[in-house]
Amino acid sequence: MPTSTRRRLTHLTTRLVDVAPALAALVMLIVAWEIWVRVRDTADYILPPPSQIWSAFVANRDLLGEHVVATLTEAGLGLAVGALLGIGLAVVIAGSQFARRVLYPLVVASQTIPMIILAPLFVLWFGFGLTPKVLVVALVTFFPVAIATVGGLTGVDPEMVDVVRSMGATRRDILLHVRVPHALPALFDGLRIAAAYTVAAAVIAEWTGASKGLGVYISRSQASFRVDQVFVAVVIVALLSTALFVVIGALARLASPWRFPSTTSPDPTSPIRRTPA
Repeated sequence: MPTSTRRRLTHLTTRLVDVAPALAALVMLIVAWEIWVRVRDTADYILPPPSQIWSAFVANRDLLGEHVVATLTEAGLGLAVGALLGIGLAVVIAGSQFARRVLYPLVVASQTIPMIILAPLFVLWFGFGLTPKVLVVALVTFFPVAIATVGGLTGVDPEMVDVVRSMGATRRDILLHVRVPHALPALFDGLRIAAAYTVAAAVIAEWTGASKGLGVYISRSQASFRVDQVFVAVVIVALLSTALFVVIGALARLASPWRFPSTTSPDPTSPIRRTPA
């Protein structure tokens, strides 16, 4: 077997071993849930069993497709806008003490207003289209990105900055070649936190006025007392949020590979050998 294939298999095996405990716990939880509902004879409109939730998913999978696409579109655009807004604010705040004193409290204050209050106002101002949903998601996601990026930009070793400045670097050079590379890990940490809330924020925005989306699907299911369909939507929201989290993690590995050293052993046939100490 080629060495590259062995490495990939080893890496895949390691990943499976890492997630195995969580998958086992999830399976046990589902089995216990099914047994509990059956033994207690719990009404379906209170707590449906997992088997019924799966049946509801199968029965509605065609309808769910357009709702998932709508919610993912809002979540993706909102995350992109929120990330750009958060990065831009972080650069301004990190680059000026005056901007930090003025903007930082406003950024924090923006998170004290519940989105369930702002969402109807956005619908009133911008209509029932895509814009208010994207704005709600952006306001939810920009905060962790901004705070994490500010920490990364300002956490650079001052001696390193002084050394680079003594070599004739401008503020722009220091930002691009020192502060930004140092802030990349923090930026992606903030993005992963934001990704965990993105889909839920889009669903909240859809509750205030939309024609399609998982939020609309949940509202209609609640009105019909179809709790099993509500659970279907909840599971999909969780899966989509997890998928976004994983995607951001993969991008973080590409952007800052030094944070994720390879766990596989070096290739013994490689001509590059480690020099003994």
